Amino acid sequence: MAKLYLIPTTLGESATDHVIPTDVSSLILKLNYFIVENIRTARRYLRKLDPQCNIDDLIFFELNQHTDSHIIQTYLDPIAKGFDVGIISEAGCPGVADPGAEVVKHAHLKNIDVVPLVGPSSILLSLMASGLNGQNFAFVGYIPVKTDERSKAIKELERKSGIENQTQIFIEAPYRNTPLIQDLLKTLGENTRLCIACDLTLETEFVKTKTVGQWRKSVPELNKRPTIFLLLSSK
Repeated sequence: MAKLYLIPTTLGESATDHVIPTDVSSLILKLNYFIVENIRTARRYLRKLDPQCNIDDLIFFELNQHTDSHIIQTYLDPIAKGFDVGIISEAGCPGVADPGAEVVKHAHLKNIDVVPLVGPSSILLSLMASGLNGQNFAFVGYIPVKTDERSKAIKELERKSGIENQTQIFIEAPYRNTPLIQDLLKTLGENTRLCIACDLTLETEFVKTKTVGQWRKSVPELNKRPTIFLLLSSK
């Protein structure tokens, strides 16, 4: 029976052979049906994998937060006809902080085999490099944008981290990184450890873990740089 493949992509403009295994690239290039967040980005990625790839022969289904659930189910129709389908995220691995999870849910309901392919995950890479608790952690996605609500959310993450000895992992839109780091340093306790991991797998990669007190002395420029934040309370 045909399968649904979860296709990893680069986390930025790095060479595909740096982060995508050769056998994974070969498998991807055998597929003709793709479910993608952005067709233009997906086409560019496939061309990076193989400049000779005949993009015009491929079929793309677009998926984002506005796609109707009933339409999403039809994206799996080629599998019933014997054709494998691949999901491509905008960056990293599908299904993690990504609308592809909805497709995977329907695949399981239809008893379709789901195959995750090896590739870069910014969440796991940042956790690996943080030196924080990798036995107990939570990815909480985006936290509120408004300053007062964000401060409350930050305090709650710190409180939960202290009680459960749990690393809290979260993200922000790159252009909002600066106000977020300002609120983190203003709100968190001086001894709470904070890891800032940005531009992962790129030449400009930066990963450092310091106490909040140490970060207050010197903060890196994070504006418009894809960044993962991780904290672990000292309590």
